[in-house]
Amino acid sequence: MHRLAPALLARLARGRPWAPVPRRGAAAASGEEELFVFPEYEPELSDAAAPGAAPRRERPPRRERPPVAAAAAAAGRPDPSVPPSGVSCSGCGAELQCRDGAVPGFVPAEKYRSLSEGPAGAAGLRGAVCQRCWLLAHHGRVLRLQLPPEQHRRVVSAALRRPPRHGRGPLLLYLLDVLELPDPVLPQLSGLLGPDVPVAGLLVAGNKVDLLPADSPGHLGRLRRWVAAACAGAGLRGAPLVDVRLVSAKTGYGLEGLVSRLQRSWRCAGDVYLLGATNSGKSTLFNALLRSDYCKSRAPDIVDRATVSHWPGTTLNLLKFPIINPTCDRIFRRQERLRQEATKTEDQLSSEEKKYLNHLKKQGYLVGRVGRTFQQQKSSPVVDFDPDMLSYSIDEDPRHSPKKCEEREEFTYNEVKDARWCFDTPGIVKENCVLNLLTEKEVKLVLPTQAIVPRTFILKPGMVLFLAALGRVDYLEGEKPAWFSVVASNLLPVHISILSKADATYEKHAGQELLKVPMGGEERMKEFPPLVPQDITLKGIGTTEAVADIKLSSAACEV
Repeated sequence: MHRLAPALLARLARGRPWAPVPRRGAAAASGEEELFVFPEYEPELSDAAAPGAAPRRERPPRRERPPVAAAAAAAGRPDPSVPPSGVSCSGCGAELQCRDGAVPGFVPAEKYRSLSEGPAGAAGLRGAVCQRCWLLAHHGRVLRLQLPPEQHRRVVSAALRRPPRHGRGPLLLYLLDVLELPDPVLPQLSGLLGPDVPVAGLLVAGNKVDLLPADSPGHLGRLRRWVAAACAGAGLRGAPLVDVRLVSAKTGYGLEGLVSRLQRSWRCAGDVYLLGATNSGKSTLFNALLRSDYCKSRAPDIVDRATVSHWPGTTLNLLKFPIINPTCDRIFRRQERLRQEATKTEDQLSSEEKKYLNHLKKQGYLVGRVGRTFQQQKSSPVVDFDPDMLSYSIDEDPRHSPKKCEEREEFTYNEVKDARWCFDTPGIVKENCVLNLLTEKEVKLVLPTQAIVPRTFILKPGMVLFLAALGRVDYLEGEKPAWFSVVASNLLPVHISILSKADATYEKHAGQELLKVPMGGEERMKEFPPLVPQDITLKGIGTTEAVADIKLSSAACEV
């Protein structure tokens, strides 16, 4: 009998989390901050030193950096007297405002005025991002907002219930995380749509396949069948289900095939909505499609990329780009480009393409290339040269000419009057998910961002496997030793103990360096509820096939 004890997490303490130091360059690839402390070494003066030597200077003490809070507070002053702008943040879709720092779309009042009080008025805010997106993109910090739990679901529901445009309902492109099978939101999709939602079709894409190793021949086909079985179990079958695809929005694997499938079956009949749970990779896929043949040629120069982060629920409102009309000529030119690229070898790639490809190979097992057939030719910039402005006498100070404001490109009326759009929607929050209750540094440890290396342990009856401090598996009874393969983030620690010492190990090391997650020591663990046991009885079926998958709430899967 196996005993599974999943963790039930409580509110987070606001103490400063401990920052682990990953090995073999993993921190550089995952964007994790490393804190190294090098003790200052001063060689002692030997007895053979010459007399009268200069005394050793003492270095001044190093100043300590102030601690960084787990969740950053809004910086800058709000101004409640300024009305909302009506302009959306280009990173998350929230309406830009300077009234309240705890509300989505906040921009400090000083910055807000400098952008909106120019000659363009409120249009000067176009292309700007809110403070939350700025902190996520440039500093990796999280700005907590006051959002109702159902806010994301209401935004998605309202968008899907819009009247059909161009006489046809939208196509739903549902993105699920293959590490999260069975997907917790997929069974709720039927209730979210409802009979009053005019949906014309559903295409399901399993994302993050680049993180899973090839455990046997044909593993992608088996994984695709699992995704199709999950759709059938959720009641999604028949005519509405267009297709099931496997992709990696991060490395580009399968994206060219996804674009071809969309253009071949859906063409440009209506709008497309990206749906999925939080952290499924919708914004990453949105940015990849924005740089592909699926959008209009000028769209990448006009539409800003969505903000991408490890933090759940980054996107707060709708983001969109116009879909290109796949005419026969465009499809033919695209197929010619794909044929030419399929015959290329790595030696024929440019140095930049080789560098980027090698970078992706370090991130995942499966890598693909996303190219563009239709690109807008950019005109070379004209340099204004005024020798009178650059010349000055010896008695004069140099004069600096005022910088000209670059005009932002916009779509013309003819480009968007009959356009079909691809919308990125807010992620649907998963209930009872561990990621909703972790700090930003803990999320970086729990979420895998590189190719997963499975860790296999042989447990005898009476042994215990700890997955950080988030859960444990007790092997209580069995005739033979059992093999447990942990498929989780490479940064998440696994600790093996015996049943008689398991409780003492947990109480001593939970919140400390050995188990790492959660962080914060005793203060954090005071608010952390005890593990709740659940009995599971399994019967082996052989040495070449796993008997079951034990899923631990977005943290790992044990087989």
